[in-house]
Amino acid sequence: MTVAQLIEELTRMPSDAVVLMESGGGLSLVSALDFVAGQGPAAPAEVILLPNMNE
Repeated sequence: MTVAQLIEELTRMPSDAVVLMESGGGLSLVSALDFVAGQGPAAPAEVILLPNMNE
Protein backbone atom coordinates (compact mmCIF):
# COMPACT_ATOMS: atom_id res chain seq x y z
CA MET A 1 0.00 0.00 0.00
CA THR A 2 1.30 3.44 -0.85
CA VAL A 3 0.84 6.63 1.18
CA ALA A 4 -1.67 7.86 -1.43
CA GLN A 5 -3.70 4.64 -1.09
CA LEU A 6 -3.59 4.86 2.70
CA ILE A 7 -4.78 8.48 2.66
CA GLU A 8 -7.59 7.57 0.28
CA GLU A 9 -8.76 4.80 2.60
CA LEU A 10 -8.46 7.00 5.70
CA THR A 11 -10.58 9.77 4.15
CA ARG A 12 -13.52 7.34 4.24
CA MET A 13 -13.21 6.86 8.01
CA PRO A 14 -14.56 9.02 10.85
CA SER A 15 -11.92 11.60 11.80
CA ASP A 16 -12.16 10.71 15.51
CA ALA A 17 -11.55 6.97 15.02
CA VAL A 18 -8.35 5.65 16.60
CA VAL A 19 -5.75 3.89 14.44
CA LEU A 20 -4.78 0.40 15.57
CA MET A 21 -2.35 -2.12 14.17
CA GLU A 22 -2.14 -5.86 14.62
CA SER A 23 0.75 -6.67 16.92
CA GLY A 24 1.66 -10.15 18.09
CA GLY A 25 -1.85 -11.54 18.12
CA GLY A 26 -3.36 -8.38 19.64
CA LEU A 27 -4.00 -4.77 18.73
CA SER A 28 -1.85 -1.73 19.52
CA LEU A 29 -2.52 1.96 19.08
CA VAL A 30 -0.37 3.62 16.43
CA SER A 31 1.50 6.38 18.26
CA ALA A 32 3.96 7.62 15.63
CA LEU A 33 5.27 7.31 12.09
CA ASP A 34 8.85 6.85 10.97
CA PHE A 35 10.06 7.79 7.47
CA VAL A 36 12.93 5.90 5.83
CA ALA A 37 14.28 7.23 2.54
CA GLY A 38 14.88 4.73 -0.28
CA GLN A 39 18.17 2.92 0.33
CA GLY A 40 19.09 2.06 -3.25
CA PRO A 41 18.50 3.00 -6.88
CA ALA A 42 15.15 1.18 -7.12
CA ALA A 43 14.24 1.04 -3.43
CA PRO A 44 11.12 2.98 -2.47
CA ALA A 45 10.87 5.26 0.53
CA GLU A 46 9.01 3.66 3.43
CA VAL A 47 6.66 4.85 6.16
CA ILE A 48 6.70 2.68 9.30
CA LEU A 49 3.77 2.74 11.73
CA LEU A 50 5.08 2.60 15.30
CA PRO A 51 2.93 1.04 18.03
CA ASN A 52 2.28 2.59 21.41
CA MET A 53 4.73 0.81 23.72
CA ASN A 54 2.93 1.95 26.89
CA GLU A 55 0.02 -0.46 26.51
